[in-house]
Amino acid sequence: MDTIFLHGLKAETLIGVYEWERQQQQSLIFDIDIGTDFQTSAQSDDIADTLHYAQVADDLRTDLATQKFLLLEALAEYVAQFILKRYQAEAVKVKVVKPGILPAVNEVGVMIERYRKSQ
Repeated sequence: MDTIFLHGLKAETLIGVYEWERQQQQSLIFDIDIGTDFQTSAQSDDIADTLHYAQVADDLRTDLATQKFLLLEALAEYVAQFILKRYQAEAVKVKVVKPGILPAVNEVGVMIERYRKSQ
């Protein structure tokens, strides 16, 4: 399986268990690996034959700006399903980092991996 990745993608959404966290959107950092097949696009050299990573980034940022979550786990699952369904990806790995939430800790977050179910 081939992989298109977006690492260090910044997006904002409402997230947090505590009311003070949910007063305004928070900036999160995503590392997203999307499993797909490059054979057609490698032969054609045509962007129409591949998963356009700039479009994925724009679509995801736009969508997340309208969502709200309590847990990072729920957010990661939402992103994984968004990519699997919207872009017909075979697999996706999503890492979500919530920066600056704990003192003296560089990164706090979750990572999940999901696969498209066979029809």
